[in-house]
Amino acid sequence: MLTAFARAFRTPDLRKKLLFTLGIMAIFRLGAHIPVPGVDYQVVNACIKEVGGTSGLFGLVNLFSGGALLQLTIFALGIMPYITASIILQLLTVVIPRLEALKKEGQAGTTKITQYTRYLTVALAVLQGTGLVATARSGTLFSACSNRFGIVPDTSIFTTITMVVTMTAGTAVIMWLGELITDRGIGNGMSILMFLSIAAGFPTSLWAIKKSGQIAGGWVEFFSVIAIGLVMVALVVFVEQAQRRIPVQYAKRMIGRRSYGGTSTYIPLKVNQAGVIPVIFASSLLYIPSLVVSFSGSTAPWAQWVQTNLVKGDHPIYILTYFLLIVFFAFFYVAISFNPEEVADNMKKYGGFIPGIRAGRPTAEYLSYVLNRITWPGAMYLGLIALVPTVALVLFNANQNFPFGGTSILIIVGVGLETVKQIESQLQQRNYEGFLR
Repeated sequence: MLTAFARAFRTPDLRKKLLFTLGIMAIFRLGAHIPVPGVDYQVVNACIKEVGGTSGLFGLVNLFSGGALLQLTIFALGIMPYITASIILQLLTVVIPRLEALKKEGQAGTTKITQYTRYLTVALAVLQGTGLVATARSGTLFSACSNRFGIVPDTSIFTTITMVVTMTAGTAVIMWLGELITDRGIGNGMSILMFLSIAAGFPTSLWAIKKSGQIAGGWVEFFSVIAIGLVMVALVVFVEQAQRRIPVQYAKRMIGRRSYGGTSTYIPLKVNQAGVIPVIFASSLLYIPSLVVSFSGSTAPWAQWVQTNLVKGDHPIYILTYFLLIVFFAFFYVAISFNPEEVADNMKKYGGFIPGIRAGRPTAEYLSYVLNRITWPGAMYLGLIALVPTVALVLFNANQNFPFGGTSILIIVGVGLETVKQIESQLQQRNYEGFLR
């Protein structure tokens, strides 16, 4: 990987793309430290030091914003609205025939869906910004802070609208920066910004674990966490690269005097076909009951049960529910993102078949059978990786935003592998010698 980056910096046009990407990343991190108008930044910092972070959905959004959410900066919403809009559009593509038809139109249809994603991102940013401002004004954002009601001193409607508009504009700027990296940088812009947001919190989290450690001044816990992180990265790389290759043979066809086909290829089915989406879905859904209790202020028995069992990350009911939701959403997302019938029809249309399997419906049934078999270990793997912060709570007395949590590692490794592949492919295009040397 380091060799690929060194060779890329020696290539003039790739060096310009890398430097442009680094410049955009610097602007992105700068915006994560500019506070929103109307926020008392000193009170926010005091509450962060007093509370020491948050968990649940706020912790997840804070993770994707690189810590900007809790500091109430102009990039407080981060890239989360765009991620949510992309997931919603992907789910609606299966349900709405118009979107499905656009998806099949190629580049023109993809451009139209991207435009819809931008509109939905802005709408979600308005909703999430309004919710965040209301949460900050009510003191729910830092419920354990003694001065939580002083975060937004001016509660007038003009100040509220200004804060919401500023956060929405910040989300639009983030979306524009990501598209600049995709068009003029090394590509994969949104994923790179997500990678940067998560990686930015690693040094602070690691140093907090060192300061709270008890053995040898905290250095034993510090290096133990780093060792666990390296082991997890190796495990995630191994599983993310694992795939089941189903061989496909294309029959030879004669059209006029020329023959077509007769080649063999394969269908790569990844063990973790769903990626990090099930973890995001499960985290968001599991936090809804506690969010309802927080805003309702109810003291009914059901509210007390939620506060006891579904708020603390180390509670057995919370752990079991979280794990089962991840497994469920892994199968759910794979079912809507991979259509065996469509793949079988396309193979039959172009004369392809799996050796030993008849074309058509038997091929679809075989693909569905294999996909279900390999999704089980992928779902179990996602569930176990996501429970790492819970284990960290017990072993290292860490907070919910453990630096090497499942969501963090999955995104960082996935984006890192994809970025290296893109750089290597661009290097191969520029250094290809051809058949005649």
